Amino acid sequence: MKKGRICLVFVLAALLMGCSGGGGETVELDGSTAMLPVMAVLGEAFEAREAGVRVNCSGSGSGAGIEGALSGRCDIGLSSRELTEEEYGRGAVGRVIALDGVAVVVHPDNPVRALTREALAAIFTGRVTRWTALGGGDHPVAVYGREAGSGTRTAFEAALGITDRCAYTNEYSATGDVLGNVAANPNAVGYASLSALDGAEAASLTVDGAACTLETVRSGEYPISRPFLLVTRADGAYSRAVEDFLRFAAGGEVEGYLAMAGAAAPGTEESHGTAA
Repeated sequence: MKKGRICLVFVLAALLMGCSGGGGETVELDGSTAMLPVMAVLGEAFEAREAGVRVNCSGSGSGAGIEGALSGRCDIGLSSRELTEEEYGRGAVGRVIALDGVAVVVHPDNPVRALTREALAAIFTGRVTRWTALGGGDHPVAVYGREAGSGTRTAFEAALGITDRCAYTNEYSATGDVLGNVAANPNAVGYASLSALDGAEAASLTVDGAACTLETVRSGEYPISRPFLLVTRADGAYSRAVEDFLRFAAGGEVEGYLAMAGAAAPGTEESHGTAA
């Protein structure tokens, strides 16, 4: 994607965050910050085809978005991780609308450009603390990641088998904060959504020999990926606009919009959980 296009995506995301509809029907979304570029594009496309409908989107994290959908605070929660058994038990339903890679990123001046999952697990659990052990300079490794409850963090740690065992130097509440701080620190390593990479100054590494791209995420070659879910309540009664948006976002016609925002279309339409 061209830089100009990704800038447009983030402008759209900024416009959608926290705004309120000016009349007519609204669709209220909240959750994963990694999903905001995707939802900005889908929201704009849906508004263009549904006159009088406004899609409002804010990013408070996957856990908060799921809770918002279950409590009725928002119509649809945005989750960049799988639902838990406890969330299923409370009636959460997740529709997979896209697949996303979790890219490993370093400062652009860092000579290291490839790591294995084994090496990443050693870095993020604090067993490797200097870049010399990884083919880099004699500098300490600064480990950056997302806050507890983040879908990106959950997916990354699960893929490496290190859930709740990471030793972070700094934790951040948004994908953009991780990317910005990695780009500012020559010794840093972190992770971020593939959909947020274009235009970022941080450099993405290959993992187990695979680059993080739309093609490798879709094929399964890239080893760290996760679903983007739209979360609703199984017993929820929704407006026509919400029902229409759910059908639109999970339909095959959105593949081009997903690619524009840096996400891969899933192989088949899926639902996680049982709707009433």
